[in-house]
Amino acid sequence: MKFNETSISGLVIIEPKVFNDSRGYFFEPYNKDKFDKYFGITNFVQDNESKSSEGVLRGFHFQKPPYDQAKLVRVISGEVLDVAVDLRPKSKTFGSHFSIKLS
Repeated sequence: MKFNETSISGLVIIEPKVFNDSRGYFFEPYNKDKFDKYFGITNFVQDNESKSSEGVLRGFHFQKPPYDQAKLVRVISGEVLDVAVDLRPKSKTFGSHFSIKLS
């Protein structure tokens, strides 16, 4: 598992190590010890999945404290243009955006 910093403070691209063979593939999308070592103590309390048709623009997600939460985005099939905008007024990267094609 590789953690890649982005231009936005706190936004990280996580690349899992994927093991392919004739049966398909296997990878570990989450490992508490590795996440805790990189991010500090993590506590995942909810896991959601959605499926979108081609051309769909899906959701802008923003929560203010005390309802704020981290997002872990994974693409199972196809590709997604994922865009993050830093809306935290006190952040050093306030107003910055980052986009990546996830597949």
